[in-house]
Amino acid sequence: MANRTVKDATTVKGTNPQYLVEKIIRSRIYDSKYWKENCFALTAELLVDKAMELKFVGGVFGGNIKPTPFICLVLKMLQIQPEKDIVIEFIKNEDFKYVRALGAYYLRLTGTALDCYKYLEPLLNDYRKIRRQKRDGNFELSHMDELIDQLLHDERVCDVQLPRIQKRGVLEENNDLDPRTSVLEGDLLEEQDGSSDEEPEPVVEERRREPREKEREKDRDRKRHRSKSRSRDRKDRRRRGDSQERRAERRGDRDRERDRDRDGRDRRRDDDRDRREKRGGGGGGGKDDMSVDETNKLRAQLGLPPLK
Repeated sequence: MANRTVKDATTVKGTNPQYLVEKIIRSRIYDSKYWKENCFALTAELLVDKAMELKFVGGVFGGNIKPTPFICLVLKMLQIQPEKDIVIEFIKNEDFKYVRALGAYYLRLTGTALDCYKYLEPLLNDYRKIRRQKRDGNFELSHMDELIDQLLHDERVCDVQLPRIQKRGVLEENNDLDPRTSVLEGDLLEEQDGSSDEEPEPVVEERRREPREKEREKDRDRKRHRSKSRSRDRKDRRRRGDSQERRAERRGDRDRERDRDRDGRDRRRDDDRDRREKRGGGGGGGKDDMSVDETNKLRAQLGLPPLK
């Protein structure tokens, strides 16, 4: 009995309002502790107090699909089906951002395309930070305008399949909806108007600055030319120094080769002389030495003194 929709509730999208949430998620919400303790016999007046206690938004999390308090209150609103004025007051509430998020989410599930664009698009200018619980149970930092943009354009938000709505362009063509004007576009137009009013003064200043800038460019070109010429001179000097060193090395190599040739020639001449001396006078001297030895041996045998 506690999980049934109220008797005088009207169908949404041709079905029971609670059926907008998938069956598996509904069963998990019915079995959750938060639903049994905080959502039992909850009315539209008491729902405001529970919405003010919200600390984050989210769908289900964990491997066993645990529901968050946010999605539990969404299902409770689908069950009791509060009046449209109460939902609009939720959306217009600026003090409690999670109350606004709850009303915007419920209106996206049950409202028409005109109501969604009419009441949700102004919330795109709300840049307050909100906490969102992801499917793995961790929290992430988001913003109110990001949540509203997802409600208007994404197919699934907080693990619930959102009903389809007409495109904004179709409603504008049928004159059911006025073209949307962004706050940023107004700021840009104001900046353009202000810049167009102040155009003459900058033009005069630019004209005055032109000769100065030309002189500065000429000075820069001169400096660049000087630096290039200096670098060229340095390169030429280096090349000249390298060529002189190479020439000196070549001269030194030539002198060394000449010295080597001279040394070789001198050695050859000395060798030739030694050979000639050995061939000529060296042979006779050997015979004389041999005869002197023989005579000394004989004289020794005879008992005579050796020859000197």
